[in-house]
Amino acid sequence: MAGLDELLSSAVTWISTNLLVDTVRITLPATGAPVYNPDTGQNEYPPGEVLYEGPGAVLGDAGQSRITVAPDARQMWVGETTSHYRLLTPLTASIAPKDAIVIVVAVHNTANVALLGRSWTCQDPAHASTVEVVRTTPLDQNRDARSE
Repeated sequence: MAGLDELLSSAVTWISTNLLVDTVRITLPATGAPVYNPDTGQNEYPPGEVLYEGPGAVLGDAGQSRITVAPDARQMWVGETTSHYRLLTPLTASIAPKDAIVIVVAVHNTANVALLGRSWTCQDPAHASTVEVVRTTPLDQNRDARSE
């Protein structure tokens, strides 16, 4: 609907300027066994394929509706806890598939680095809607070193 898209363009511009202010990276999970890195003395997984790196935002669950997460077919039980987050990216960004890994690689406020060093897994592909001004993807925070 051309008229609606025209009306929403100012909202898209505002969101891009004021909300999508950090730099996020979306990658497919690495495949294969870890490889020994003699420089660090650690076994490291190979890097995954980068699907998107650019403007975005990761929002915590404060004030957001809760989602009930059931185990999927590969999981025999529900995880201990789930950390509900949302990834926001421009509509032009690649759609993050389920199980893709999200990290924040740069923050707009260098005094607030709480997002750096964390990683999240996409719970589902990005939400789709008739009316969109930003792409929204549900996330769960990772708690193990393999996914970072």
